[in-house]
Amino acid sequence: MNALDRLIILLSKLPGIGKKSAGRIAYHILDTDSALAKNLAAELSGLHQAIRRCGVCGGFTETDPCSVCSDSGRDHSIICIVERAQDMRIIEESREFHGVFHVLGGLIAPLEGVGPGDLSIGKLIDRLHGDNSDRHIKEIILALNPTVEGDTTALYLQKLLKDFHVDVTRLASGMPVGGDIEYIDRLTLSRSFRGRVKV
Repeated sequence: MNALDRLIILLSKLPGIGKKSAGRIAYHILDTDSALAKNLAAELSGLHQAIRRCGVCGGFTETDPCSVCSDSGRDHSIICIVERAQDMRIIEESREFHGVFHVLGGLIAPLEGVGPGDLSIGKLIDRLHGDNSDRHIKEIILALNPTVEGDTTALYLQKLLKDFHVDVTRLASGMPVGGDIEYIDRLTLSRSFRGRVKV
Protein backbone atom coordinates (compact mmCIF):
# COMPACT_ATOMS: atom_id res chain seq x y z
CA MET A 1 0.00 0.00 0.00
CA ASN A 2 1.52 3.32 -1.08
CA ALA A 3 1.13 6.83 0.37
CA LEU A 4 -1.74 7.67 -1.99
CA ASP A 5 -3.71 4.60 -0.92
CA ARG A 6 -3.14 5.41 2.75
CA LEU A 7 -4.35 8.99 2.21
CA ILE A 8 -7.49 7.79 0.43
CA ILE A 9 -8.27 5.40 3.31
CA LEU A 10 -7.82 8.21 5.85
CA LEU A 11 -9.95 10.68 3.88
CA SER A 12 -12.72 8.09 3.43
CA LYS A 13 -13.05 7.89 7.23
CA LEU A 14 -14.32 11.49 7.31
CA PRO A 15 -18.11 11.94 7.49
CA GLY A 16 -19.83 12.31 4.12
CA ILE A 17 -16.75 11.23 2.15
CA GLY A 18 -16.83 7.84 0.46
CA LYS A 19 -13.96 6.06 -1.24
CA LYS A 20 -14.60 7.75 -4.62
CA SER A 21 -14.75 11.25 -3.11
CA ALA A 22 -11.63 10.49 -1.05
CA GLY A 23 -9.85 9.46 -4.23
CA ARG A 24 -10.87 12.67 -6.01
CA ILE A 25 -9.62 14.77 -3.09
CA ALA A 26 -6.33 12.88 -2.90
CA TYR A 27 -5.69 13.24 -6.64
CA HIS A 28 -6.62 16.93 -6.49
CA ILE A 29 -4.04 17.44 -3.75
CA LEU A 30 -1.45 15.68 -5.91
CA ASP A 31 -2.35 17.73 -9.00
CA THR A 32 -2.08 21.10 -7.23
CA ASP A 33 0.93 22.96 -5.87
CA SER A 34 2.66 21.13 -3.02
CA ALA A 35 2.14 24.23 -0.86
CA LEU A 36 -1.54 23.25 -0.51
CA ALA A 37 -0.60 19.85 0.92
CA LYS A 38 1.93 21.45 3.29
CA ASN A 39 -0.54 24.07 4.51
CA LEU A 40 -3.28 21.47 4.92
CA ALA A 41 -0.93 19.18 6.87
CA ALA A 42 0.21 22.04 9.11
CA GLU A 43 -3.36 23.11 9.90
CA LEU A 44 -4.44 19.54 10.63
CA SER A 45 -1.45 18.77 12.85
CA GLY A 46 -1.96 21.91 14.95
CA LEU A 47 -5.75 21.76 15.14
CA HIS A 48 -6.04 20.03 18.52
CA GLN A 49 -3.48 22.35 20.09
CA ALA A 50 -5.14 25.53 18.75
CA ILE A 51 -8.81 24.67 19.28
CA ARG A 52 -10.39 23.72 22.61
CA ARG A 53 -13.85 23.52 24.14
CA CYS A 54 -15.30 26.68 25.65
CA GLY A 55 -15.58 26.26 29.41
CA VAL A 56 -19.02 27.90 29.38
CA CYS A 57 -20.95 26.64 26.35
CA GLY A 58 -18.86 23.71 25.14
CA GLY A 59 -18.34 25.08 21.63
CA PHE A 60 -14.99 25.01 19.82
CA THR A 61 -12.82 28.07 20.32
CA GLU A 62 -9.25 29.38 20.38
CA THR A 63 -9.97 31.50 23.46
CA ASP A 64 -11.82 30.48 26.62
CA PRO A 65 -14.51 31.66 27.01
CA CYS A 66 -15.45 31.80 23.35
CA SER A 67 -16.34 34.98 21.47
CA VAL A 68 -20.08 34.26 21.80
CA CYS A 69 -20.02 33.70 25.58
CA SER A 70 -17.81 36.73 26.19
CA ASP A 71 -19.86 39.07 23.98
CA SER A 72 -21.66 41.54 26.27
CA GLY A 73 -23.82 42.62 23.34
CA ARG A 74 -25.58 39.26 23.20
CA ASP A 75 -28.68 38.38 25.19
CA HIS A 76 -27.34 36.11 27.95
CA SER A 77 -30.86 35.50 29.24
CA ILE A 78 -31.60 33.18 26.29
CA ILE A 79 -29.70 29.90 25.88
CA CYS A 80 -29.98 27.88 22.68
CA ILE A 81 -29.23 24.21 23.29
CA VAL A 82 -27.65 22.34 20.39
CA GLU A 83 -26.40 18.81 19.91
CA ARG A 84 -22.98 19.57 18.39
CA ALA A 85 -20.58 22.50 18.24
CA GLN A 86 -20.99 22.76 14.47
CA ASP A 87 -24.71 23.45 14.97
CA MET A 88 -23.70 26.73 16.65
CA ARG A 89 -21.97 27.86 13.49
CA ILE A 90 -24.98 27.01 11.30
CA ILE A 91 -27.31 28.95 13.60
CA GLU A 92 -24.88 31.89 13.77
CA GLU A 93 -24.83 32.07 9.96
CA SER A 94 -28.62 32.52 9.96
CA ARG A 95 -28.11 35.82 11.89
CA GLU A 96 -31.50 35.21 13.53
CA PHE A 97 -30.35 34.30 17.05
CA HIS A 98 -28.62 36.77 19.38
CA GLY A 99 -28.48 34.83 22.64
CA VAL A 100 -25.87 32.33 23.84
CA PHE A 101 -25.43 28.59 23.34
CA HIS A 102 -25.01 25.34 25.21
CA VAL A 103 -23.58 22.28 23.42
CA LEU A 104 -24.84 18.94 24.72
CA GLY A 105 -22.19 16.90 22.95
CA GLY A 106 -24.72 14.40 21.60
CA LEU A 107 -28.26 13.17 22.12
CA ILE A 108 -29.81 10.61 24.44
CA ALA A 109 -29.71 7.32 22.53
CA PRO A 110 -30.33 4.30 24.82
CA LEU A 111 -29.78 1.79 22.00
CA GLU A 112 -26.29 3.21 21.51
CA GLY A 113 -25.61 3.35 25.24
CA VAL A 114 -25.78 7.16 25.44
CA GLY A 115 -27.63 8.40 28.52
CA PRO A 116 -28.13 11.83 30.11
CA GLY A 117 -24.94 11.40 32.13
CA ASP A 118 -22.92 11.22 28.91
CA LEU A 119 -24.05 14.69 27.85
CA SER A 120 -23.23 18.12 29.29
CA ILE A 121 -26.63 18.44 30.95
CA GLY A 122 -25.01 18.87 34.36
CA LYS A 123 -23.13 21.92 33.07
CA LEU A 124 -26.42 23.37 31.86
CA ILE A 125 -27.94 22.96 35.33
CA ASP A 126 -24.81 24.60 36.79
CA ARG A 127 -25.37 27.56 34.45
CA LEU A 128 -28.95 27.87 35.68
CA HIS A 129 -27.78 27.80 39.31
CA GLY A 130 -24.65 29.88 38.68
CA ASP A 131 -23.88 33.25 40.19
CA ASN A 132 -22.78 34.82 36.90
CA SER A 133 -24.73 36.59 34.14
CA ASP A 134 -26.54 33.36 33.25
CA ARG A 135 -28.47 33.36 36.56
CA HIS A 136 -31.26 35.48 35.02
CA ILE A 137 -32.04 33.07 32.21
CA LYS A 138 -35.55 33.66 30.86
CA GLU A 139 -35.70 31.19 27.96
CA ILE A 140 -34.08 27.98 26.85
CA ILE A 141 -34.46 27.10 23.17
CA LEU A 142 -34.14 23.41 22.28
CA ALA A 143 -32.57 23.52 18.81
CA LEU A 144 -32.28 19.76 18.47
CA ASN A 145 -32.73 17.75 15.30
CA PRO A 146 -36.31 16.42 14.88
CA THR A 147 -35.32 12.77 15.18
CA VAL A 148 -36.25 10.10 17.71
CA GLU A 149 -33.08 10.86 19.68
CA GLY A 150 -33.65 14.61 19.41
CA ASP A 151 -37.24 14.27 20.60
CA THR A 152 -36.18 11.98 23.47
CA THR A 153 -33.53 14.48 24.58
CA ALA A 154 -35.95 17.40 24.27
CA LEU A 155 -38.56 15.58 26.38
CA TYR A 156 -35.95 14.74 29.02
CA LEU A 157 -34.76 18.36 29.18
CA GLN A 158 -38.32 19.66 29.28
CA LYS A 159 -39.06 17.52 32.35
CA LEU A 160 -35.73 18.41 33.96
CA LEU A 161 -36.24 22.15 33.50
CA LYS A 162 -39.88 22.36 34.63
CA ASP A 163 -38.83 23.31 38.20
CA PHE A 164 -36.85 26.31 36.95
CA HIS A 165 -38.59 29.61 36.29
CA VAL A 166 -37.63 29.59 32.63
CA ASP A 167 -39.57 29.30 29.37
CA VAL A 168 -38.58 26.20 27.41
CA THR A 169 -39.19 26.47 23.66
CA ARG A 170 -38.35 24.35 20.66
CA LEU A 171 -37.67 25.33 17.07
CA ALA A 172 -40.87 25.49 15.03
CA SER A 173 -41.93 23.18 12.25
CA GLY A 174 -39.90 24.93 9.58
CA MET A 175 -37.43 22.09 9.98
CA PRO A 176 -38.43 18.81 8.33
CA VAL A 177 -38.82 15.70 10.47
CA GLY A 178 -35.68 13.61 10.21
CA GLY A 179 -33.76 16.67 9.00
CA ASP A 180 -30.40 17.87 10.23
CA ILE A 181 -29.60 21.47 11.22
CA GLU A 182 -26.38 21.27 9.21
CA TYR A 183 -28.35 20.91 5.95
CA ILE A 184 -31.16 23.40 6.60
CA ASP A 185 -31.20 26.53 4.44
CA ARG A 186 -31.04 29.96 6.10
CA LEU A 187 -34.64 30.94 5.35
CA THR A 188 -36.05 27.75 6.85
CA LEU A 189 -33.83 28.14 9.90
CA SER A 190 -34.88 31.79 10.32
CA ARG A 191 -38.56 30.83 10.14
CA SER A 192 -37.96 28.06 12.65
CA PHE A 193 -36.51 30.54 15.15
CA ARG A 194 -39.29 33.09 14.64
CA GLY A 195 -42.00 30.43 14.94
CA ARG A 196 -40.65 28.55 17.96
CA VAL A 197 -43.29 27.33 20.40
CA LYS A 198 -43.42 26.77 24.14
CA VAL A 199 -43.18 23.10 25.20
